[in-house]
Amino acid sequence: MNTPAPRADAQQNRVKIVDAAREVIAAAAPGEDLRLNAIAQRAGVGQGTLYRHFPTREDLLSEVYRSEVDELVALAPTLLETLAPDEALSRWFDRVADYARVKRGVFAAVEASVWKDLSAQSLGPIGEAIRQILDAGHSSKVFREDVDARDVITLISFLTRLDEADWDARARYLLAIVLDGLRHH
Repeated sequence: MNTPAPRADAQQNRVKIVDAAREVIAAAAPGEDLRLNAIAQRAGVGQGTLYRHFPTREDLLSEVYRSEVDELVALAPTLLETLAPDEALSRWFDRVADYARVKRGVFAAVEASVWKDLSAQSLGPIGEAIRQILDAGHSSKVFREDVDARDVITLISFLTRLDEADWDARARYLLAIVLDGLRHH
């Protein structure tokens, strides 16, 4: 028996809730409590609507994180369609900086058992997105051949440890240094 597709307004509400949660998480100070009523209010929905879509706080945070990963992964081939590999990676790193800010907020708000599962799920798709860009750069001799996706993931993991006070001044600057290190000179 097939489950009927959610109504259009229900789908829109779900997207609004996830988008609002992403904004609240990205703007939250480290250690700040994530209030679900603030997310519902920002999304323009009632708390009942929020809880129908996301029965627990962890459900919502997991969905925010998954949507961030999905968007990040989908961006790699899109960028490669129109940009040289080094420019694609530079633009992708811009998006990684935004992703890492949300990731840091989600992981701070989610219990350790949940974040370990989320992290394990994201490394494969994100690694694949990086591999696509690196392969294109290796083929065009833009990137060093001795660097693989695992190296890049390790290098960019510093973003989750960057202090909020340093974020705007350092996140993209440090990613530019990583990108420069990946290029042939």
